[in-house]
Amino acid sequence: MEKLVLVVHILAALSIIGLILLQQGKGAEAGASFGAGASQTVFGSQGSGNFFSRLTAIMATVFFVTSFGLAILASQKNEANVDADLPQIPAVVEQPGVVPATGSDIPEVQEQAPAADDLPAAEEAPQAELPEAGEEAETEEQPQ
Repeated sequence: MEKLVLVVHILAALSIIGLILLQQGKGAEAGASFGAGASQTVFGSQGSGNFFSRLTAIMATVFFVTSFGLAILASQKNEANVDADLPQIPAVVEQPGVVPATGSDIPEVQEQAPAADDLPAAEEAPQAELPEAGEEAETEEQPQ
């Protein structure tokens, strides 16, 4: 069923594209309105505009109906139980107080902070020389 709706949907989309490409613009009807070749057309004196526009509207309606149909089919397919084929794994039960020993590269956390003597001393950074408040920097005055 889904494949049939999908095929109709694709055919409707392609026919809409073809019908739009076959239609003439509004400026092309100016010469035909004065009688230039209007009696020799297949679609009569009205031209092909009315026929193609009606067929495009019908195909657009078919396209929208098949879009809704595909959405409904997809939602019904999604409601199926997706976990039915998966194997069931038993739940893990943790035992309090028991920590398994692992041989990993991660170091263990110390519970006590290191003593002050064990910490590295910070070197004093050199102090920048700042001018004092009473001293003024000599500046050159520029004429205006």
